Amino acid sequence: MKVQTVSYKADKAPEILTRSLHETGFAILENHPISSEQVHSIYKNWGNFFASESKNKYLRDMEKQDGYFPFRSENAKGVSIKDLKEFYHVFPWGRVPPELEVETRKLYNDLVSLGLTLLKWLNDNIPPEIFNKLSEPLDGMMLGSEQSLLRILHYPPIEKDVEPGAIRAAAHEDINLITLLVAGSEPGLQAQDKEGNWHDISCDPGMITINNGDMLAMASENYFPSTPHRVINPSGKNNNSRYSIPMFLHPRPEVMLNDVLTADGYLLSRLKEIGLK
Repeated sequence: MKVQTVSYKADKAPEILTRSLHETGFAILENHPISSEQVHSIYKNWGNFFASESKNKYLRDMEKQDGYFPFRSENAKGVSIKDLKEFYHVFPWGRVPPELEVETRKLYNDLVSLGLTLLKWLNDNIPPEIFNKLSEPLDGMMLGSEQSLLRILHYPPIEKDVEPGAIRAAAHEDINLITLLVAGSEPGLQAQDKEGNWHDISCDPGMITINNGDMLAMASENYFPSTPHRVINPSGKNNNSRYSIPMFLHPRPEVMLNDVLTADGYLLSRLKEIGLK
């Protein structure tokens, strides 16, 4: 599974990114505009949030889907065992704890801006016959959208008595167009190849992992496949908390993914499957 590492500043970055996402569903981006200092600070400050009881003042709104989701709130599609994680959802209109507001909103906006650039790269490098099947250009699907989600994830150390089969994040595909995953504080991310084998996705500090979601797969008639991935449990001395921050880029609700299905229709069906609706 030859996931390409792409320098954001390279002349052929758009072509390499598009090819990697087409062939594997994943790519790794380096030399991008999001600073390591920015990421380190936000992990530290959100780590303090998850360690405090004040998080319970921001309990999830099941209708709006924003706020704090306690440990074991979510399961992967088709899996009954809940994932070993807690997380917080940030939308442009949603709640953010005051002490985290400024840097979290900045990261949100920075990642959306970066994501729009990457979607434009894909527009310019996919075959014309695929581009012409899109209901509108990929970056255009994002115009006016307030659906894009920044998720701050905390995977606590694994308890000794955890039941068999429980995992930090069971195998799943993302719902959205593309995901920008800020490098996790610990390893554990794996992706599955077409033969069903699992591969570690290394993402060193300062790198961002890019992967396709189901909506992009549908809109492109699977030219960009939505690749299964998971976060495995640590072992031995590596049993530490893990933090990661994916930005899920979502189109406007009314965007047509194909001839019959809107982005909103697909999102609602998937949220029910993973226990969030």
